[in-house]
Amino acid sequence: MRLVIQRVLSGSVTSEGVVTGAIGPGIMVLLGISRDDTEEITRQMARKLLNIRIWADGDKAWTLNVMQKNYEVLVVSQFTLYAVMKGNRPDFHNAMANEDARNLYELFVQELRNVYGPEKIQTGAFGQYMNISLLNDGPVTINIESKSNSQ
Repeated sequence: MRLVIQRVLSGSVTSEGVVTGAIGPGIMVLLGISRDDTEEITRQMARKLLNIRIWADGDKAWTLNVMQKNYEVLVVSQFTLYAVMKGNRPDFHNAMANEDARNLYELFVQELRNVYGPEKIQTGAFGQYMNISLLNDGPVTINIESKSNSQ
């Protein structure tokens, strides 16, 4: 599982002209699910996301997480995070198949809601064409990957 985490002042996702998720200050995460990911990995990564310390506490940098700041989370599925280039064309064989990936995506979102609260978690539109808007804060962008997928 790969997470591209961006600290944002605001973010939103639109699909087919409808806003599917919007947040104020917090984190937008692009979530890639590999063919090797499991429910256990999914739960671990959700908890890791909520605990990553990317905000300052006064003069101390990198000390507060999204829950401590009482900020929001916007989760967007992105299978293209597992692209492998075959010449000039991307190949996505390392990404999990659609329905299995949907199940893990929904588990990831549910775990965030269970741990942090449903009102704090927004989503994109799984498997749909989306337009994403964000105002990056910092900018701060962090990439994390589950141990099963790290090289």
